[in-house]
Amino acid sequence: MRIVIAGAGAIGGYIGARLARAGADVVLFARGPHLRAMQTRGLRVTSADGDFAVTPQVSGDLATIGKADVVFLGVKAHSLTTLAPQLGPLFGPETIVVSTQNGIPWWYFQHVGGELDGLRLERVDPGGVIASAIEPRRVLGSLAYFATDIVEPGVIHHTEGNRISFGEPDGTKSDRAKAIAELLIGAGFRCPVTTRFRHEIWVKLLGNVAFNPISALTGGTLEELVRHPDTSRLVRELMVETEAVAGKLGIELPISIEQRMAGAEKVGAHKTSMLQDFEAGRPMELEAVVGAVVELGDRLGVPMPATRAVYACAKMLDEHRARRPVPARNEGVVA
Repeated sequence: MRIVIAGAGAIGGYIGARLARAGADVVLFARGPHLRAMQTRGLRVTSADGDFAVTPQVSGDLATIGKADVVFLGVKAHSLTTLAPQLGPLFGPETIVVSTQNGIPWWYFQHVGGELDGLRLERVDPGGVIASAIEPRRVLGSLAYFATDIVEPGVIHHTEGNRISFGEPDGTKSDRAKAIAELLIGAGFRCPVTTRFRHEIWVKLLGNVAFNPISALTGGTLEELVRHPDTSRLVRELMVETEAVAGKLGIELPISIEQRMAGAEKVGAHKTSMLQDFEAGRPMELEAVVGAVVELGDRLGVPMPATRAVYACAKMLDEHRARRPVPARNEGVVA
């Protein structure tokens, strides 16, 4: 099974590194200093579970890699509109495309049935660019439950976690999902294959919609946001509104808000990916995570005053960030 990690940043790079260490046929795609560092020194992972280094095949040109059996989309959701149209050279007749992005994926309403069947969220897939480039039959959903960040080009730090969930958009337990899960299990991940993947998306969203933008606005870690009396109250308000949107879609969440809060506190002094991106001068994954839920709330008639206020503030912050230079050490990182 030939695997291409299209975007070997913090998440994709960690998956690729573990696969390479396990002997998988994997190619990592990146650009800028991160690519150059991997080309000259390989990719190093630091972790409480044990440091290791690998020298996988790396490339800065998708057109030269050749056909892949599996393509992991390792970029953030806002980068997919640029990446997706470039993926064609990787696709053979049966190539599988694994989405790893936070938030509501572009394919969420493809063949879902009902009045929302085929709905395209403009904040997720503006102009339908992603859906036009990636056929629905290729898509396999995944959610990553581990904390990683790029500490310098060619070096990824793994904080905690080793789970990646997989799910087919149609809710089946397919052979292809099981095969990819088995490959990653061999690389040291825990990889359940679920028939309720859309429910799992909303369980993760319940936390991400609240914790991610508030952490970027305040600089707070997960445990700080939960323990601070005022921010914890605001987090709960956003979770209540997000839960209401999920309910309108017929999604009954299998976890309570209090359980989600307790789980975040247990992670400890971890900076959310949105805070990491803001501090590094990179665009935040705001639209797919928060903007999409606000867009859905508008369509479904769900009032979201707290979420809308936090979204507006985080969006302005992101726009200000865009006018500042990117720190040199992360320039060009595909993450």
